[in-house]
Amino acid sequence: MRRALKLAKRGRYTTSPNPCVGCVLVRDGMVIAEGYHRKAGTDHAEAAALKNAGSAAAGATAYVTLEPCSHYGRTPPCAKALIKAGVRRVVAAVEDCNPQVAGRGMRMLREAGIKTEVGLCAQQALYLNRAFFKAMRTGLPYVVAKSACSLDNKIALSDGRSQWITGAKARADGQRLRARADAIITGVNTVLADNPQYTVRYEELPAKVRRVISAAQLRQPLKVVLDSKGRLNAKADHLALFAQGNVLQVCVKNASAFGQEGQMRVITLKNGSELYLQQVAENWQRLWVDADVDGHCDLLSVLYFLGSLEFRQILVEAGSTLTSAFLSAHLVDELFVYAAPIILGKNSLPALALPEPESLAIAHAQAFKVKSVKRLGDDVRVQLQKREA
Repeated sequence: MRRALKLAKRGRYTTSPNPCVGCVLVRDGMVIAEGYHRKAGTDHAEAAALKNAGSAAAGATAYVTLEPCSHYGRTPPCAKALIKAGVRRVVAAVEDCNPQVAGRGMRMLREAGIKTEVGLCAQQALYLNRAFFKAMRTGLPYVVAKSACSLDNKIALSDGRSQWITGAKARADGQRLRARADAIITGVNTVLADNPQYTVRYEELPAKVRRVISAAQLRQPLKVVLDSKGRLNAKADHLALFAQGNVLQVCVKNASAFGQEGQMRVITLKNGSELYLQQVAENWQRLWVDADVDGHCDLLSVLYFLGSLEFRQILVEAGSTLTSAFLSAHLVDELFVYAAPIILGKNSLPALALPEPESLAIAHAQAFKVKSVKRLGDDVRVQLQKREA
């Protein structure tokens, strides 16, 4: 199963909206074939392994990181393929919480006389596909936020100068986070101040990532700009943001530009929110959402909309205000902090600026658990995950 998990990890940059899955076929104590899911619409891990095994799959045990599917989607059901191949036993790390599967795959195998087992390396498998499982449970994408700061939690000098706080290795790791994301969320202030591209630059990815995917396989995430007042108008297409990939501008419905620049399509989300979507240009759409209590774009509505597009993981790569807003709303599932060994001083701009905990009690502070700490050149990366209530 550990080998199957290692294979599954190869799909982390290409399989969305599907989960990462690996499969190993074993007979008489020997590995006879293996496979993994590469991309939605291509062979699932079980099908890939069975193709590699041929007739040798008969009587084998299949170790698979996720319950075999039992429905027809882009590809035929894997449970039927395992039955047809004559596999004797199937060991799955976890059941698939996709409502179209949800135990049906293992039941189909048992009804065909195949021995089944669930739970081997379950925690590792759940962690690998944490974004997929959250989407299946809630309809929301998994939210990753990043912050690059000094030792005193600053991101820029008082005049706004910030390039570069962290070194090349930390920035390359940030490219890795972009490569895994279906969308990058930022704010209009960052776009207008820094004119960023928000693209994944293959040549800047860590070498271990480039060994897994080619430049041709690389996905460019959707660039989502939260612009409550509609400051980006049709004349803004000169910005670097629009040079490559697709842009979704999100505005509040009562902004002055509401209803201008094209017809609007009504979208009703699972949470009951009614949004309006319009096509501004070939690679530019504008989404109109309700305002939150402060008059800004309602973040939960934005996430539900991205979830409706089958986006599994999004990256919040923004300034202090927007990143802090996501944290204040308890919408961040995972946080990456890149700390540089410099001190910018008390008048510099803070990386995070959240209100104090309720009742000024530390017990009410938002808590994360440390998943990993890694040195990247002169910088330190701390990976944190939200503690479940």
